[in-house]
Amino acid sequence: MALQIRIVVPSGAADSVISIARNHPGVAEISCMEGASLVPQGDVIVLQAVRESVEGLLEKLHELDIGHQGSVSITAPELVISDRLEEADREVAGDGADAIIWDEVEKDTNADSKLTWSYLTFLIIAVQLAGIGILTDSTIAIVGAMVVGPEFGPLAGLALAVVDRRWKLARRAAVALVVGFPIAMALTALATVVSAWLGLFSPAEVLSQNRATEFIYHPGPYSFIVAVLAGAAGMLSLIGRKSAALVGVFISVTTVPAAGYVAVALVLGEHGRAAGSALQLFINGAGIVVSAAAVLLLYRMVRRRRPAPTRYSAANAAATAHSVGSRNPFRR
Repeated sequence: MALQIRIVVPSGAADSVISIARNHPGVAEISCMEGASLVPQGDVIVLQAVRESVEGLLEKLHELDIGHQGSVSITAPELVISDRLEEADREVAGDGADAIIWDEVEKDTNADSKLTWSYLTFLIIAVQLAGIGILTDSTIAIVGAMVVGPEFGPLAGLALAVVDRRWKLARRAAVALVVGFPIAMALTALATVVSAWLGLFSPAEVLSQNRATEFIYHPGPYSFIVAVLAGAAGMLSLIGRKSAALVGVFISVTTVPAAGYVAVALVLGEHGRAAGSALQLFINGAGIVVSAAAVLLLYRMVRRRRPAPTRYSAANAAATAHSVGSRNPFRR
C-alpha cells in the first residue's frame, strides 16, 4: 500500500528532510519544489513510500519539529504503478495492512472522542432504536441500533489515553460517554412513557419470559469475553483502516442495547433488570477499553522488537547532521 507524504518546510531547509528520506527504507520517490509554498514561505517536498515504513519516517521528521513552521500531510493514492515502489516494499519487513501509524490513530480517536452534536444525535437514535427493539422484541431493530451506535470512538479514545497517558484525551472521551449515554437513556425513557400512554405496547409482553432480548440484562462471563473480542476487532479495524461499518454491529452488541434496556426497565418498574443492564453496559465498556488498549500495546511491543533499518544508520545520521549544520532550521 502506497502513501504520498507532502511536507512543507522553511525555504532552504529541505536538505535535512531529503537526506532522511533518501536513507529511509520504503521511500520510493522524492520530489522537491523550491519556493512552491507561499504561506508559509518555503519548499514543498513530496515523498512516495510504502505504508509499513511511514511510522519510522514520521518519527525522524518529528525530531525536526516540522509542524511548528510547516506541515506534514499524508494521503493514499487510488492507484500507483511503479517498479520502484514494489522494490521499496520488499525492503521493509511486514505488511501494509498490519502497519500502524500512531499519528493516524491519534487523529482518528481524537476526532471520534468528542461530545459533538453529531455524536450525541447518533447515540440518541441508536438507543431509541434499541428501546424499540426491546419493546417489540425485534432483533432487526436491535441490529439497527448496533450499526448506528457511535460509542466505540470514545472507548477507543480511552484505550489510547491509557496507553499513551494522555489524560486530556481521557477526560474528553469520558465526558462523551458519561454525558452522552444518560441523555440518550433519558430520552428513550421519555419515549417509552409516551408509547405506554398511547398504548403502543403491552408491558406484560415486554416483561414476559423467553424473549430474544433477555441476554441484555443477564451479564455473565461471556459478556466480558464478547466485549474483549469486540474491542480487539474495533481497534484492529481502526489501525488497519478497515470498514468501521462492518465491525460496528459487533462493537455495539451489548453497549447500546444495554443502555436502551436500562431506560425501558426503569419506566416499567423492573429495577432488577435495569441494574442487570447497567452492569452489562459497564462490563462491556470496560472490556472493550481493556482489549483495545492491549491491542495497541501489542503493536507497540512488536514494533520495538523489529531490527533497526539498515539504510539509516548512525553513520547516515552523522552525515546528515554534518551536511545541514548544527543549527536546526525548523526551530527558532
